[in-house]
Amino acid sequence: MPLPHVLAFAFLLFAIGAAGVLLRKNVLVVLMCIELMLNSVNLAFVGFSRHFGDSGSHVMVLMVFVVAAVEVGVGMAIVVNMYRRRRTLSVDEFTALKG
Repeated sequence: MPLPHVLAFAFLLFAIGAAGVLLRKNVLVVLMCIELMLNSVNLAFVGFSRHFGDSGSHVMVLMVFVVAAVEVGVGMAIVVNMYRRRRTLSVDEFTALKG
C-alpha cells in the first residue's frame, strides 16, 4: 500500500477521533476517541517506517502503546470515581476537576 494512502487513512481516523472528542458528551466515548487518535498516529508511524525502510519508528509505536495503556488506566480510574460521586457519565457534569 503506498504511503499517501496510509497517511490519508491515518488522517481520516485522526479526524474522526478528534470530532468525537469535541462533539460527544459521554466520557467513555471520549476516551475511546482518544484511543482512536493514538492508533491513527501509530498507523502513520508504521507507514513512514515501511516507506523509508527504517525500523526506528517501531520504538515510537511502542511508546505510544505505553501512553495509551496508561491513559486507559488513569482515565478509567477517574471515570469510575466520578461516576460513584455523580451517577452520570456526561462530560458536562464533571466540573469538579476545575480549579
